[in-house]
Amino acid sequence: MFINKSIFPLSSLLKMPERCACCGQRMELEPGFYYGTGYVSYALTVGLLGTVFVAYWVIMGLSYQDNSIFIALGLSVFVVLLLQPWLMRISRVLYLYMFVKYGKGQGADTTQDEVPAETELK
Repeated sequence: MFINKSIFPLSSLLKMPERCACCGQRMELEPGFYYGTGYVSYALTVGLLGTVFVAYWVIMGLSYQDNSIFIALGLSVFVVLLLQPWLMRISRVLYLYMFVKYGKGQGADTTQDEVPAETELK
């Protein structure tokens, strides 16, 4: 789905081909389509922060007296920053999956730009 399989170099992290190699679907449905991925990325980030924080709480315990709450928050932020490139990519994939429905039997020559006459009336 992305031009580079790896997240490195970071400058080309989100570069995508114009069309899908399998079905010919346009990757950017309209200009500015991927601006909405910020909301998906935010939800993933909050979920990951909460998961790491709760995991630390269950494994190590939390207390203001020994500053373990600050260590848990620091660890959560570190994990989110470390995984941010992956979160950006996965949010883009999830956002595209929300708006594009894939059918069975679509070949590489299908272009999705034109809507068949039968589906226009529905």
